[in-house]
Amino acid sequence: MPEEIETADKVGSVSPTRYAEIVAELRKLVESASRIQFTIGDYALEVEPMRESGGQDRSDDLFTVKDSLFRLAEDIGLSYASVKDARWTASRWPGQHRVEGLSFTVHKILAALSDPAERFAAALIPPKGKTRWTADEARRRVGRQVENPVTSQEKISAIHTLAADEEVAATVTSDLLRRPTVVAQVKQDDKVRVVEELTRDDHVAATVTTGLLRRPDVAFRAMSDDTARHQVNHAQVERGRQAREHFEDTSAAAPAIRSIDRSVEFLDLVTACHSFVAAAGRVVPGMRDRQLGEDERVLVHENVARVRATLDWIETAVDTGKVDVDGELARLLQGE
Repeated sequence: MPEEIETADKVGSVSPTRYAEIVAELRKLVESASRIQFTIGDYALEVEPMRESGGQDRSDDLFTVKDSLFRLAEDIGLSYASVKDARWTASRWPGQHRVEGLSFTVHKILAALSDPAERFAAALIPPKGKTRWTADEARRRVGRQVENPVTSQEKISAIHTLAADEEVAATVTSDLLRRPTVVAQVKQDDKVRVVEELTRDDHVAATVTTGLLRRPDVAFRAMSDDTARHQVNHAQVERGRQAREHFEDTSAAAPAIRSIDRSVEFLDLVTACHSFVAAAGRVVPGMRDRQLGEDERVLVHENVARVRATLDWIETAVDTGKVDVDGELARLLQGE
């Protein structure tokens, strides 16, 4: 049991006491390394002082500056990027403002603060609740992405960065959409936008729509939308027309069946009229002594107008053979 407690208190493979000793030794080395990096930066500044144009540093755009720094980097065995960063950081932190005990890395991150007074003051005051600056705290201070995200927003930013590649983003999105608990937390408007984007392809949209309309509740709610219902009806009529044209163009039996079709259409029309009259004869008497409300009366009158227009259309079609509808009649039939 004592061994388990000791193991639980360890940091990695060492005890807390040994860990504290290691941290103290490494902090001394980091301070030494920071002084070395600032020294490299100061010497690089001596070789090539910062040059400003129009209030902005333009030194990196000058070939002669890069050439000099590249030569210096090669002569001391460092990379050009290391020397350039050291030079820029040293230029942002004059000697008197460099904070003892603060790593060169933190100085370099805080150097992104454009206002010198704000920059120098920030280095002297650790973040709230902290005893010293860390690299991630410095990144938070200047608005950069941290290496170890803690808050939800930091994790989201990290994911966005990792998913910058389109292929990676597509794979991650596919995986996340398979998690019901994740999908459940997505706002409804966002879900609608996602579905709209995913169904831009007509083939995909048709497949998804077919699957959704097999769900009774979805089909009922979809058909409650006048426009959707009209489009479905129009599609059914169009599909029937195309099938009929295909039959008439390809079938040898088409001429013989045309006369039968006319009889069927006649019977369908008579049946429709009979059904309407029968339904009205059944419903209207039941309204005896009943007063409808204003909204109800308006709705009934609107539908009566649609019926009258439809009856006129039927008479025209029967008398002339013309079944085309004008714009006003089309709007009435669609309930507009």
